[in-house]
Amino acid sequence: MNAKENAVAVVTGAGSGIGRAVAVELLRAGWSVALAGRRTGTLEETAALVPGGTALPVRTDVSRPEDVAALFDAVAGRFGRVDLLFNNAGTFGPGGVPVEELPYDAWRHVVDTNLNGAFLCAQAAYRQMKEQDPRGGRIINNGSISAHTPRPHSVAYTATKHALTGLTKSLSLDGRPYGIAVGQIDIGNAATDMTAGMRAGVLQANGEVAPEPVMDVADVARTVRHMAELPLGANVQFATVLATTMPFVGRG
Repeated sequence: MNAKENAVAVVTGAGSGIGRAVAVELLRAGWSVALAGRRTGTLEETAALVPGGTALPVRTDVSRPEDVAALFDAVAGRFGRVDLLFNNAGTFGPGGVPVEELPYDAWRHVVDTNLNGAFLCAQAAYRQMKEQDPRGGRIINNGSISAHTPRPHSVAYTATKHALTGLTKSLSLDGRPYGIAVGQIDIGNAATDMTAGMRAGVLQANGEVAPEPVMDVADVARTVRHMAELPLGANVQFATVLATTMPFVGRG
């Protein structure tokens, strides 16, 4: 797809950070965008960043099946189809907590949001894309550098991001007969509120605390848009976009 006048996207976690940046990028490119997130006010703030854009804010907790069903019902009622799901909603959970001290409720919250929420949204999008005319669409999951390698004391977040890679692969395979393309973007150190502390210093694998470089979140948004606007016969299966000098490649 290159003409986006009638294309419809669903962006979860659209009230802040990467989700907001991607939603704004798509709205400016002419997409109609359903903005999903837990706080209506922040979703409306995202919509207001693109005056004249076609945005549909929908308060959604992606960990709740009934909320996800209501989201996709609202999108179908307003736009009639779904061309793109950007599965972005996520949480770090309590940072810096050793595995032996991590409360089960905290583990469950991260799993419910990052993994179960991504599955529920993908399942709902898949059902819509399979039946709509013209059939098909694209799902892009927001993985992370943590889908490749962990930070210290990040067991819940890292486990869910590794699981997202398996979800991406399975959805990609199962979507082939229906024109549903599924890929994943693994992001490292985009400058958002969630990563603000990285500039001050973050715990490294050797036990030291060191500041890390970050990159403009707009660069992530442009990458997602590129993936989204490919024809359905082409797919970016995995993309890694990171601050060039962050400690990931090599030994630091």
